[in-house]
Amino acid sequence: MKVHTLQLGPLRANCYIAETAQNQCVAVDIGGDSRLLLEFITMKKLKLSKILLTHGHFDHIGGVEEVRKATGAQVYIHGDDVPMLSSAGKSLHSTMSFLPFVPVTEYITVRDNSIIHDGDYGFKVIHTPAHTLGSVCYQCDDSLFTGDTLFCCSVGRTDFPGSDPSLLLPSLKKLCDIQQDLKVFTGHEQSTTLDYEKKNNPFLQRCVM
Repeated sequence: MKVHTLQLGPLRANCYIAETAQNQCVAVDIGGDSRLLLEFITMKKLKLSKILLTHGHFDHIGGVEEVRKATGAQVYIHGDDVPMLSSAGKSLHSTMSFLPFVPVTEYITVRDNSIIHDGDYGFKVIHTPAHTLGSVCYQCDDSLFTGDTLFCCSVGRTDFPGSDPSLLLPSLKKLCDIQQDLKVFTGHEQSTTLDYEKKNNPFLQRCVM
């Protein structure tokens, strides 16, 4: 599966465009700069069919509504993070962004182990609460999209309102239990691999010991 990376929004969160069939794609997280994403898929002659959200913080949803309206793409999010889609406070937008807040008005909820089919691929939902209660990762083919659950040699913060640090290790254990080495596409900074993280990430090492 071919995956393109754009850094969008005020915090330059990673937005991933995954090609799922000829001239078809899904996007994972759209933190802002919707015009740039729309121009990119137009340039690549891709039709965006779905938007998969790893969680509901503003830096991952800021461009979703405009892109949804422009493309007709379906939006998917875990039910526990749905309140963030319509709340500047719960999404942390009101305290961390200077841009207007644009609520996401149409969406489909997912749960742990759901499969979202698109083109030739299926995206498995792995519920990994901690950073937010509705944080999820999406496993597809040889790729794992982790949002702010897992970073290269680190993890997402669990001290925000709505976070729960007690859920971090059980969530990371789900990722440690994956036997296949996967490309890990994180919510911020560089990508990595699951095997590398198991060997070098101090948080994951606590799960595999």
